[in-house]
Amino acid sequence: MKTLTPKNRTRPFASYADIPKTYRELCQIYLPRPIHDDAEDAEATYIMNALAVFPRLNAEQRDYFDVLTEFVDEFDKSKVIEWPKISGLDVLKHLLEENGMSAADLSRILKTSRNLGAMILRGERKLTLDHVRILSRRFRVSADLFLQ
Repeated sequence: MKTLTPKNRTRPFASYADIPKTYRELCQIYLPRPIHDDAEDAEATYIMNALAVFPRLNAEQRDYFDVLTEFVDEFDKSKVIEWPKISGLDVLKHLLEENGMSAADLSRILKTSRNLGAMILRGERKLTLDHVRILSRRFRVSADLFLQ
């Protein structure tokens, strides 16, 4: 069985006729097995993607494709994703920017003095729980985003 390294990666199946018809023949190209590292993931994903472009696979080809998909999904789910730490203030600034809003608009949303929006955005004042409730309703996001 060949290892599908980047240097020998050519398109494995130029047409449907090039795809082996049986599960056994497909296993001779790449033997599906549990994935333990990124290199194995890349190989399995490469074959899986090569098969995915063909809409009509026979039953054995579909079974092979399903097994590959299961192994790739299982490996992907096992990866620990480290999300960047982001503060509630950063979330608020992003939401305001995406909606073309200013500190004055924030003050209007919160129904407070004109200066409070700017003070919050500069970090001089904190959001209250009432502010968080108002903002989560206004932007249709979880209140948890502002409490980080």
